[in-house]
Amino acid sequence: MSNVLVITTSLRGNSNSDILAEHLIAGARDAGHNVEHISLKGKNIRFCIGCLACQKTQRCVLKDDAIEIAEKVKEADTLVFATPIYYYEMSGQMKTMLDRLNPLYPSDYKFRKVYMLSTATEDEDYVPEKAVSGLQGWVDCFEKAELAGTLFCGGISAPKEAGEKTVEQKEAYEFGKCLK
Repeated sequence: MSNVLVITTSLRGNSNSDILAEHLIAGARDAGHNVEHISLKGKNIRFCIGCLACQKTQRCVLKDDAIEIAEKVKEADTLVFATPIYYYEMSGQMKTMLDRLNPLYPSDYKFRKVYMLSTATEDEDYVPEKAVSGLQGWVDCFEKAELAGTLFCGGISAPKEAGEKTVEQKEAYEFGKCLK
């Protein structure tokens, strides 16, 4: 099976997207995948300054936690980004992390499949469209990779942990089992 890297981008403790990512991870592990989880909580990730030095050196000039994360992204077979939807878009910290993955463009990255798990209080089908489009734009820069799937769980107002699994938690688990 593949090496899956799950990057959760919510900065809120016990967030809906984190809880659902945990269920996705459980499903992926049960399917036989090797899974690593990175949370952006507590990470020092600065904004990309657009110098493009990384295109020549494959290293960012900024020294922060994004460098280590980029190395893990480069070595993973499969990527999963979990994000809350804010104002119909991915979280700002997810966008910042994607920008900081610039050094990977000219590299020999391993990932081929990219997935997105998103959550929001609204549940209309159009809610995640801009976030998915933003991630698709990033994936399009990597010609060997594809956005292989998305799971949107809308209508979630508060995290649910105790007791029987919610429909969303079951969906996230099954989504994790289907990663390739």
